[in-house]
Amino acid sequence: MPSAAQRLLKALGESNFWKHTGRLHTWLYRTTGGRVGHRAGHITNLLLTTSGRKSGEARTVTLTYMPDGDDYILVASNGGSDRHPIWWLNLQKNRRAQVQIGKRTFAAEAVEADDTERPRLWAKLKAYNPFYGQYEQITDRRIPVVILRAVNSPKG
Repeated sequence: MPSAAQRLLKALGESNFWKHTGRLHTWLYRTTGGRVGHRAGHITNLLLTTSGRKSGEARTVTLTYMPDGDDYILVASNGGSDRHPIWWLNLQKNRRAQVQIGKRTFAAEAVEADDTERPRLWAKLKAYNPFYGQYEQITDRRIPVVILRAVNSPKG
């Protein structure tokens, strides 16, 4: 039986709360060049721009990331929802994306962590952001761990 906190997390993940909050966060991040929105305590955020899998239009979201060497690790948790986030569905169709970290922008390619990489990364991610462990408990889907790798030199 899920706890009250888990039920609340699940309700938030299934609602439009994160969608609306994310739009404001993205606007603030972009407007301030990352001065507002890049860091919340020890948690860091980036802007990810993908191509819509149906429309082909640019879609930008703010996401928490964890650095791992030269890579940037994302979690397609969708707030613990039973559905994959749209940005992950877009990346499955087209692995190329634009990334903004602070003022710096660069092109990146996304790959899902394989079964050899995922356990190490998932353990680090849950220590980095304990909500990931909660999300894992409130959804039946395996939450994808996404590795972003720069495809050219960072600029900015």
